[in-house]
Amino acid sequence: MKIATAFAIMASTASGFAPSGNRARSVISLEAGVDLPGALPPVGFFDPLDFASRADELTMKRYREAEVTHGRVSMLAVIGFLVGE
Repeated sequence: MKIATAFAIMASTASGFAPSGNRARSVISLEAGVDLPGALPPVGFFDPLDFASRADELTMKRYREAEVTHGRVSMLAVIGFLVGE
């Protein structure tokens, strides 16, 4: 009985992470990434881990927002480190 309960719990939690097939997705191609801010001529649209191929437009905007936020936090951390020295 314990094994059946554990299996049922694992199966129900795994279904929460499965992709739903009824959601419409728009995929951003590499040509669309050229228009995003930060795409510069020598490198162009830099996506070494290929996140853009699996992301829709809203997800890409969220990735960009997170990237800017993390950059700002890291700049403040460097200033705090230098002031502490």
